[in-house]
Amino acid sequence: MNREITGISLDGQLRALQFIAHDRYNRNRMRVSYNNPWINLPISLTVNNTANKFTTIGCDAYSFISGRRLNRNYTTGCTAMCDVGDLIGGSCTGLGCCQTSIPKQVWRVESTLRSYQNYSNVWSFYNCSYAFLEEESAFRFSSENLTNLRNVEKLPMVIDWASGNSTCEEAQMNASSYACKSINSKCYKPNNGYGYRCACLEGYKGNPYLTDSCQVPVSEIRDEIKENITRRKRSSDTTMIFSESELQKAMNNFHTNIIIGQGGFGTVYKSFLPDNRVIAFKKSKEVDPNQIKQVINEVIILSQINHRNVVKLLGCCLETHVPLLVHEFINNGTHFEHIHKTANVLAYLHSATSTPIIHGDVKSANILLDDTLIMKVSNFGASGLVLLDQTQLSTMVHGTFRYLNPEYMQTNQLTEKSAIYNFGVVLVELLTGKKALSCGRLEEERNLANLFLLVMKQERLFKILEDNVVRERNNEQLMKVAMVAKSCLYVKGDDRPSMKEVSRELEGLRLGEKHPWNQTEPSGEDTELLLGAGFNGFINATECNSINVGFDSVKDRVMLPMGEGR
Repeated sequence: MNREITGISLDGQLRALQFIAHDRYNRNRMRVSYNNPWINLPISLTVNNTANKFTTIGCDAYSFISGRRLNRNYTTGCTAMCDVGDLIGGSCTGLGCCQTSIPKQVWRVESTLRSYQNYSNVWSFYNCSYAFLEEESAFRFSSENLTNLRNVEKLPMVIDWASGNSTCEEAQMNASSYACKSINSKCYKPNNGYGYRCACLEGYKGNPYLTDSCQVPVSEIRDEIKENITRRKRSSDTTMIFSESELQKAMNNFHTNIIIGQGGFGTVYKSFLPDNRVIAFKKSKEVDPNQIKQVINEVIILSQINHRNVVKLLGCCLETHVPLLVHEFINNGTHFEHIHKTANVLAYLHSATSTPIIHGDVKSANILLDDTLIMKVSNFGASGLVLLDQTQLSTMVHGTFRYLNPEYMQTNQLTEKSAIYNFGVVLVELLTGKKALSCGRLEEERNLANLFLLVMKQERLFKILEDNVVRERNNEQLMKVAMVAKSCLYVKGDDRPSMKEVSRELEGLRLGEKHPWNQTEPSGEDTELLLGAGFNGFINATECNSINVGFDSVKDRVMLPMGEGR
């Protein structure tokens, strides 16, 4: 190649200086200077067909560029003619300047420049023409180009580069020579040229050709969280930014003795601040883009909520590799007496906040009681904000599959009615004392929602209710609560009640009010949700066999059979 390289990028492009072709004549129509440059690229390099243009400048000129592509010859070119006063700067229209594109897969180019009449008719004002393959964005035509280009020897052109000349599949068979070294990288086929290229996975940045590169840009995450905290006046008044040394001291260097919980996204620790406040904070297991997005999401969500029944965000630490969130510590578990408050909080999130909030992971483990038995809803990492002109969100599921709204499997949409389904599962858990999914039960009874709807249909509700619940409540109350739970589990989201309606009904039952639950039941097959073999099989495989599954509403929609209602 033997050309000066002025720049190279990880996205597969380099810039090199290529010679300009010129053709100059004297007043006797004799050629006095002439140059036809060429360039021959190695197999891993090709001329970029979108960033470059072949340009000819002159008033009595035609040129063509020829070479090799895909082991075949090619030729293309254009004509530039003009007279005094014809030239229009800024664009190549054929008057003094013409341009043409080049095809893909070009690895050899040669520029050839000729004159129709040896400049005899235009010599008095222009006596030279030029042709060059150049980066289009680096050149803008001007009438002065007809004279000032004589002082220019080279112009930049863009060349595509790749690794070797094998495909991704072929390259991956030899680990020692495979160029994509980072574990967070991928291999892909370039649009132009031969071989393969490497890129960091979505959400990562760095050099995919180095082993320890392609990392989450944590500095950008820190900036986004800090900006969000300082932008919101209420949040900036109450949310602290902790240093890493402060947290390490409070957490005894993250000693295992203070671990109070572990989950898919990391470990939860308990400790005390210098003012003796009890705190809990989450530390992610790995640096993963989805986990980082959840941290940001939780800051955004919690900074907009001011409710005594929502776990308060006390602050965050932006100095650690993964930002850490510090929450108030909630000591006790859940209790049936407080379920109406959960419904009240969800109704508040859906309708009372300035921007409606859909909690993406409503489950019993995220409904807590503090020392004074005040209920708190926690874990907003999987939640979403609904803009004014939206009624639903396209989202990737980060929630718990055993609570998953089956309608999501068909639509990939997170709506207010998704959280209502989740709440229905929690309500059934409290009524029965059973887990939402139990791998120890018979396969057809593993899913609690399925089992509950089955016994409701068979009028055997009291066979599965928890003993303490039966002792504490009369049968009429329990049946009414069961009907509320059933309505939350309807197959179609539109048939489910609103969270306001659920909250109002449960509050009325708690206060002993006498009014009927007037939620209209859908008729026929939509009355019950019998999940079907496809959905049950998926949940069993995911939860009982520990299969890691994700859904992306933009890329890969998962469609499972729903089973016919009976």
